[in-house]
Amino acid sequence: MTEKPIILGIETSCDETAVSLIQDTENDVPKILSNVVSSQFDVHKEFGGVVPELAARSHVEKINLIADKAIKESGVSLDKISAVAATVGPGLIICLSVGLNFAKALSSSLKIPFIGINHLEGHALSPKLQQHIDYPYLLLLISGGHSQYLIVNGLGNYNRIGTTIDDALGEAFDKTAKLLGIEFPGGPKIEIFAKKGDPKRFKLPKPIINKGGCNLSFAGLKTAILKITNEIKTDQDRFDLAASFQKTIEEILYLKTKIAFYEFQKVFGEIKKKFVVAGGVAANKGIRDKLSQVSRENNFEVIYPDVKLCGDNAAMIAMVGLEKFKINQFDKLDLQAAPRLPLDINAKFLKGAGVKL
Repeated sequence: MTEKPIILGIETSCDETAVSLIQDTENDVPKILSNVVSSQFDVHKEFGGVVPELAARSHVEKINLIADKAIKESGVSLDKISAVAATVGPGLIICLSVGLNFAKALSSSLKIPFIGINHLEGHALSPKLQQHIDYPYLLLLISGGHSQYLIVNGLGNYNRIGTTIDDALGEAFDKTAKLLGIEFPGGPKIEIFAKKGDPKRFKLPKPIINKGGCNLSFAGLKTAILKITNEIKTDQDRFDLAASFQKTIEEILYLKTKIAFYEFQKVFGEIKKKFVVAGGVAANKGIRDKLSQVSRENNFEVIYPDVKLCGDNAAMIAMVGLEKFKINQFDKLDLQAAPRLPLDINAKFLKGAGVKL
């Protein structure tokens, strides 16, 4: 029996240094042999956000150690690796370059294919690490840098039907957390604060909720939070504001997802009604519960990656690498990092003041 291919994936697009090895299986759901992620929270904590130069330096210091650990945990010898896949973009270019150069060197030394991966495609396909999913499906990608509704027609074939016109949802969470005095990285801690508060205490805006199709906007919400934080005085006020913010986000996504369902069904009718939610913010339980509710009400099957696969990781990069390996879609070693790399290359640019919806 021919051995199934093993892909080594590398992810360094922002502030996680990650390496993973996965292997194809008979049932089309890869086996994760190792998935090592080293975060840089302590490096950036005092600055309240990611500092690109410090992030890149940390990647340089850790990449060899993380790769060694991932390979040892996998139990795979170097001569059994079929290809090396690394994030090429989008992300911070000086961070992307660290993982990309490491991957190229490894590919060259082992004389195996090198595959450049779109970080967003890693998120888009991440649930396929747990179960077989047929194309097409509707995707909501919500992370620190992106918030988009896309129709996933197949590998490398995406149709964006909605996007944020300003801040990404993860960015809105992080900025709100900072205004509430929550230590970096504060976004994931909003939900913890929210459990102690009254979600009806503060009435917050829902920008472009009645226009723009399933496009999103969070900048106005962030501004409203800023004004309120200048007036609140107690911890309970902060808990109530966190709860109100969490509830408002859930309601925005509920309403916009209903519109996205309609757009998906205009193309595919009542068949193949699958809805994937991926990206770092997909780990938020309140958001999961609300999106599960709207999916049930509209007869969509909702699929989430495991929480540990929602944030940046290299298993999802290896996953896309495996899909590309199967069709011999390899890259040359002169491939450059691409800080801006959309999934739908034909989508209209929608960002900034004056955007017409």
